[in-house]
Amino acid sequence: MDAELERWKAGGEFFDYLGFDIFYRVGGRPLDDGPNLLLIHGYPFNSWDWSLIWPTLAERFTVIAPDMIGMGFSAKPFAYGYAVTDHADMHEALLAKLGVTSAHILAHDLGDSVGQELLARHEFGGQAYGSLRIESITWLNGGLFNEAYTPRLMQKLMSRTPLGDIMSPLQGSPFSRRLVEPTINEMFGVNTKPSPQLMAKFHQILEYNDGKRVLHKVGRFVNDRYTHRNRWVRAMRETAVSMRLIDGPSDPNSGRHMAKRYLEVIPDPDVVMLPDDIAHWPQIEAPDAVLTHFLAHIDSVSS
Repeated sequence: MDAELERWKAGGEFFDYLGFDIFYRVGGRPLDDGPNLLLIHGYPFNSWDWSLIWPTLAERFTVIAPDMIGMGFSAKPFAYGYAVTDHADMHEALLAKLGVTSAHILAHDLGDSVGQELLARHEFGGQAYGSLRIESITWLNGGLFNEAYTPRLMQKLMSRTPLGDIMSPLQGSPFSRRLVEPTINEMFGVNTKPSPQLMAKFHQILEYNDGKRVLHKVGRFVNDRYTHRNRWVRAMRETAVSMRLIDGPSDPNSGRHMAKRYLEVIPDPDVVMLPDDIAHWPQIEAPDAVLTHFLAHIDSVSS
């Protein structure tokens, strides 16, 4: 494995979630000191997505970042019903284990859906573990409103058709890499395309512990967005929790068009648009800008 990924993994530990090993990292201020910040990564990678902004965040927060089941360095069981509600349960279980009862949230992609589920539980009840008080939420690019979400063709084929199950035995092969790479490239901005070295790291994350065999199963979370859409959006519209959307506009899945929908749906919306050449992974493509706008949101909440 790449040395940088090895260091990231070595800096974390595992906890038992219903018999499965879940990787997580805690950094920055002591757990009993806070303030706490929960980082919820997106699909299909893992907590390493946050590595470029981690050092600055660790100066101000107790930073908590797990890898969701089926991704990264966490367990990747094949016979498993991957769902947003279960991902939310896992995050609650980790926070309960750590004794964390309140936290700010920074979420991206699939993490947005998990954050929406946590917010709905915050507003309407139904926590599986503990009782998390959400101090603020900052959303990065993700499918906050499924009616505005425009996934790539390969994403739709792998998660919504039998193709994912048919392709599963081939995952990790050179052929599967050639299928995945164009979709990943398309999700980055015109000036921020991943280098061959970064793409190699992405593949190592995806393939760790035979992870590409379950990639399509994890990807079926997009269907949960239809099931829970109204409950999640009602929570966002009714909450007193301060929310900010930081959006990379050239993201083909959830860029400028998703921010436009956010402005239409959310009362008193707080939206920050990044430069036009930033796309789906703002924390990788424009880490300094994300830090600036995220910390400004935290400062506004604190004041």
